[in-house]
Amino acid sequence: MSDDFLPINRVDHIEFYVGNARQAAHFYKTAFGFAQTAYSGLETGNRERASYVLEQHNIRLVLSSALSPDHPIARLAHLHGDTVAVVAVEVPDAAAAYRETTKRGATGAIAPMEIEDEHGLYRAAAIRLYGDTLMKFVERGKYRGPFVPGYTAVDYAGSRNAQGKPTGFGLMHVDHIVGNVELGAMNRWVDFFAQTMGFEQLRHFSDNDIHTEYSALMSKVMMNGNGKIKFPINEPAEGRRKSQIQEYLDYHYGPGVQHLALSTGNIVEAVTRLRNSGVEFLRVPSAYYHELEARVGKINEPVDTLAELGVLVDRDEEGYLLQIFSKPVEDRPTVFYEIIERHGSRGFGVGNFKALFESIEREQELRGNL
Repeated sequence: MSDDFLPINRVDHIEFYVGNARQAAHFYKTAFGFAQTAYSGLETGNRERASYVLEQHNIRLVLSSALSPDHPIARLAHLHGDTVAVVAVEVPDAAAAYRETTKRGATGAIAPMEIEDEHGLYRAAAIRLYGDTLMKFVERGKYRGPFVPGYTAVDYAGSRNAQGKPTGFGLMHVDHIVGNVELGAMNRWVDFFAQTMGFEQLRHFSDNDIHTEYSALMSKVMMNGNGKIKFPINEPAEGRRKSQIQEYLDYHYGPGVQHLALSTGNIVEAVTRLRNSGVEFLRVPSAYYHELEARVGKINEPVDTLAELGVLVDRDEEGYLLQIFSKPVEDRPTVFYEIIERHGSRGFGVGNFKALFESIEREQELRGNL
């Protein structure tokens, strides 16, 4: 878009507030194949928090814990459980991004700031999203440090890609970030993304599209000007029983990020490695794979392999995609992950929603929350 007032280069990082960052970092390294590349904590002079920076190709996660019980990180982790607290995007001018979004109605959270160290000049600012989530604008054009000032680099001896990033299990970049909001709030947040950040609506799914016998949800997908950043926004819909969105809201104690979709170029290899390392995925009945190619057309992957792994397939007018969803990665039924491989399709797997929802409802029933 030529008039894009908020140019965004990419997702810079996703920061989680967690109860024990050291243990959470170990989980993501062991189960998801991430490598630690930077650290901030007591050993680096940080007396308030411990933060571990993990990377895999173009995905960067930051896991942060407070070092005192009255720190805001501790309070939010206590309220929400381990939670996505910051979605950071890289922009050419953080101050301009803050100015343009707040001028259009966004609530400022962190005023434009700059920090300089031996690696250069780092600039950032942040606004508020749904719930307690922040959208941070990060400007890295003049900074060459390991992450941001105050962090020290951590050596990594494993395989790296051409850009020097750890390759891990082959997870490449953040495809989209899904948020859950309370009933009646979806359109307000759609308007927020449109008015304050210039996003456009890419998809709209009603409760007629996403429903089972017992529950339903409504969803709209917002996308930025260059199509690199996508935020689906879900709200619960009326149903005979509690939807997965309402279950999330109940246990997260408010709106927030429900799941991160991580893109891969080889979902069979990635999911195989994830499963072998202990990641648990939702499964659909084996009947889903009967006549799969008759429903979605010819695909490159062997259907029996997809069936063994539990990978779902959907097709739209632009191509097809493969996707699979993990179970929640913590005790509260809140945050989970989607692994996705796209072959032209820009969709979100609407053809799989019914089978997926029924699988989720089976898990809800086991938890006593359906």
